[in-house]
Amino acid sequence: MPARPKSPAPLLEAEKAPADWQPLQPKTLVDLAIEAIIAGAAAGLVLPGDRIVEADLARKLGVSRVPVREALRLLESQGIVVNEPYKGIRLRPVTNQRVDDLIDARVALEASAMARAVSAGRNTGSHLAPLRATVRQMEAMAARGDPYGVATADTEFHRTLCRLGGNSVTLDLWETLARQFTIIFGLATFGKPMLDVVQEHRDLLAVFEGGDVALIGRTLDEHITVMNQAVDYEAIVAARRAARDKQ
Repeated sequence: MPARPKSPAPLLEAEKAPADWQPLQPKTLVDLAIEAIIAGAAAGLVLPGDRIVEADLARKLGVSRVPVREALRLLESQGIVVNEPYKGIRLRPVTNQRVDDLIDARVALEASAMARAVSAGRNTGSHLAPLRATVRQMEAMAARGDPYGVATADTEFHRTLCRLGGNSVTLDLWETLARQFTIIFGLATFGKPMLDVVQEHRDLLAVFEGGDVALIGRTLDEHITVMNQAVDYEAIVAARRAARDKQ
């Protein structure tokens, strides 16, 4: 009599099937317009302080003005664009002081999230798989010389860290600033080699896995505060604008 097949190994927690089917969320034209604007800003196609003309942008994106108008309205509520009387809509200027303020908020939110993740044991094993995958994606984008791809992967890496913290309020607060982070991450790639950005994330991941909360805090501060303060964002924007104006 043939031997009975062995029972399959139990699924890891991260591999268990969902309790019910989750409906797919199709992207609307508004969503796509928002992504296009953020991508253009991170890649330097539109620079901080540049005017964004609704009709021109709609023509470039191949859509009507309605989704572009709604996208700009939503981005204004998130501080990505500003609407000034008699000046129209502009991509929010990026100053070194503004970046410093955002950095302070990031460090506070992410340090708290990482400490909570370590306390809950979510800094080892399968919990790290999304972070490792994101670093690989970041490396692939860096090899292609794609600033928006690097910026998007950078944003997802830090979003995942906040998610692992398990505090929905921390994650919600972080998400309100996420698109501003993506633009800044993209601009930063013009100020330092993209592969250096990748290595910083590898180092942070290794320290996070080690679980030393004090060392995690110091490494995070080095990654976010010190590294970003070494980048002159105002000079990057000015240089990109000067190069564009010569074309």
